[in-house]
Amino acid sequence: MFHKLLIANRGEVAVRIARTAREMGVAVVGVASEADLGASWLDAMDEVVALGGAAPRDSYLDMAKVLQAGVQTGCTAVHPGWGFLAENPRFAALAEQHGMTFLGPSAAVMARLGTKLPSKAAFRAAGLAGIPGSAAPLADVEEALRLADEIGYPVMIKADAGGGGRGIRKCADASEVREAFGAARAEAEAAFGDGALFVEKCVEGGRHVEVQIVCDRFGDAIHVGERDCSVQRNHQKLIEESPCPLLSDEQRAHFGAAAARAAAAIGYVGAGTIEFLRAPDGELYFMEMNARLQVEHPVSEMVSGLDLVRLQLEVAANRALSVRQDEIALTGCAIECRINAEDPTEDFRPTPGVLEAYDFPLDVGPGTLRYDTHLTAGDEVPPYYDSLLGKLIAHGDTREQAIETLLAGLAAARVEGVATTIPLHRAVLESEEFRANDYDTTAIPGWSRTPSRS
Repeated sequence: MFHKLLIANRGEVAVRIARTAREMGVAVVGVASEADLGASWLDAMDEVVALGGAAPRDSYLDMAKVLQAGVQTGCTAVHPGWGFLAENPRFAALAEQHGMTFLGPSAAVMARLGTKLPSKAAFRAAGLAGIPGSAAPLADVEEALRLADEIGYPVMIKADAGGGGRGIRKCADASEVREAFGAARAEAEAAFGDGALFVEKCVEGGRHVEVQIVCDRFGDAIHVGERDCSVQRNHQKLIEESPCPLLSDEQRAHFGAAAARAAAAIGYVGAGTIEFLRAPDGELYFMEMNARLQVEHPVSEMVSGLDLVRLQLEVAANRALSVRQDEIALTGCAIECRINAEDPTEDFRPTPGVLEAYDFPLDVGPGTLRYDTHLTAGDEVPPYYDSLLGKLIAHGDTREQAIETLLAGLAAARVEGVATTIPLHRAVLESEEFRANDYDTTAIPGWSRTPSRS
């Protein structure tokens, strides 16, 4: 096992990684921007290296500074977490060149997965069918119009290097394709430095389903069930649960095994997720693979009893998977709410500030609660980074019990000083649509922009 691990990230994910690493006897080195120096979450680190400026480009996105932090402290491995440099193939390659094992796939594999069309081609060859659409980047708007006519409206114009809901436009007819093409390209170039676009069929009424996989360096792979991530705003996830309540046991087994097999076939190493869109007729279409640990990984841990960060560390250290597929038993239901410092009544406006009170009691409800966070009362939520405060996860013997446990945890929570998404989560969980699974990715069940109770 590694002697010392560099955590190339901040906040909740850094604390989450540090917890498992230290349990395994691995020392952890954290990095901190100017805005984060002195933050309480740095207490989870054995050593901390200052990176400089508050803005991500001057700190957490500065590869040279991050890698130098690992070199100067003698780290032999680096965990990128999620966001920032987590899916940057150049960072993965440079880490290896600096003598640090990168916890994730090789730079070559990551590069194939970093853009959607090569990823779709790789997984199509491995047996996972994608949504009908273009197989190569669009040359111009005329090609987009021709393909849209062949596929049939409505269609989606998407950025090949896209993510986080950017560079995506839904088009109901040719006039909207013409209008959306230039806007999507400009947004993609600004966000990703790559304006390549493609077109695909818009599957209306779909649900977002992802399969958690882990692969070792010896060609073996497992899946840890699936998660439904369909409660979203602007293509960004709000609530996730496992298992997906709409999948049959037969589908669950088939797509889990297919996802693990496909990941192994492309030479993937580490933890990752293979994402599908479930159509109203029950068909699952491959969308993309995320080459990293996901924010919502705790729901898979709650239903399986596995520690996914431990598995990441083991396979990165050239160990074979310590668990076989037939040893994984998924029990009950787990649901996660992302608690963000945002005001959902004002179009999710970020609300940075000081946490005057911050308490999440876990001894409430009929099931089990877990809260992953990096903050305590008195901490400041800076305006420079993602607004995630933490994740409240409930596990129950049934979906109904998990919902009631999560509602109890949200009701008991006390957060003062910043507005949060807690009212939204309560409204969703209490809604008839969520409880009956009568919703899709296009609308938040049980929620409007009308202010809700706190």
